[in-house]
Amino acid sequence: MVTLKQIEEFIASEPIAMVGVSRNPRKFGFTAFRELKEKGMNIIPVNPHAKEIHQTRVYNDIKSLPADVKGLLIMTQKSQTAEIVRQAKEIGLKQIWIQQSSESKEAVEILKGSDINYITGQCILMYYKPHSIHKFHAGLKKFFGRYPK
Repeated sequence: MVTLKQIEEFIASEPIAMVGVSRNPRKFGFTAFRELKEKGMNIIPVNPHAKEIHQTRVYNDIKSLPADVKGLLIMTQKSQTAEIVRQAKEIGLKQIWIQQSSESKEAVEILKGSDINYITGQCILMYYKPHSIHKFHAGLKKFFGRYPK
């Protein structure tokens, strides 16, 4: 079970790279990136098919990220997640958030027992300066006792 302390630790680990940022403004990977950036998160996009997204330089892969990146937000297809987690471990990242619907059993197995703070099954938009529907969802989780403690 994910704790609020884990979530707070992840959010405090900026800059955070985000794998799965879409070039398509209609896709969740673009919308989430834009929202986090506009809220003030120091977030760095990773996409092997783009040079710039939402006026921000894009990195082709995890291994080309700046050395000061401390966290990784994964918003990819489940089939890609385990490999991304492996690469993140290789470069020594200690904070990994696998966005709900991106987690795979293999990725979680790789993280179990490691010294990495990892979060799964949660939407980062409910925890990083939530507003509108995300704030409402957080309120519902609190009401029903499902919000991390």
